Amino acid sequence: MKIDLFAHYPALAPAADALERAKDLLIETYESGGKLLLCGNGGSAADCDHIAGELLKGFASERKLTPELRCALGEDLASRLQMGLPAISLPSQGAVISAFCNDVDAKTVYAQLTLALAKPGDVLICISTSGNSANVVAAAQTAKALGVRVIALVGEKECALDAYASVALHAPACETYRVQEYHLPMYHWLCAEVEDYFFD
Repeated sequence: MKIDLFAHYPALAPAADALERAKDLLIETYESGGKLLLCGNGGSAADCDHIAGELLKGFASERKLTPELRCALGEDLASRLQMGLPAISLPSQGAVISAFCNDVDAKTVYAQLTLALAKPGDVLICISTSGNSANVVAAAQTAKALGVRVIALVGEKECALDAYASVALHAPACETYRVQEYHLPMYHWLCAEVEDYFFD
């Protein structure tokens, strides 16, 4: 499915080059056997789950299994599965998050999960409407130290995440709810483009 992003959201046109770079980075990551991690707080945490959900199963296509997998699994099971792309929403790790925040430091919880789960060649998407959330910035700092590239989804102002991002996607707004409204079509476009590349 091709999304005509800029026809529906002309205000996002200045982000076109950055979106293309983010798309290419995700494709390169998946082609090389890497995975995607995501972190954010509040509504941005929900966006992390949303993005992971679009990648782990079919988004706009059925993503049928390969003939080899269908044969190995049997047609009954294979017909009820879809190909997926590995994506881990760090905010969904509730038990370890609560333990680490209680025992160590809430400001470094996403950095800890990044340290434990990420490897060079992976990508971390950091979502923060301000671009300055301390726990998200610490995760980006950790990712960069590990050789993990960072895509930042932020608001229009310069922010702390800019220093760690391989690609920074700046939404053309400052108010939290407006930034989130722009983030959704941006990441839907990315998911659709990546899906088209691997499964069209």
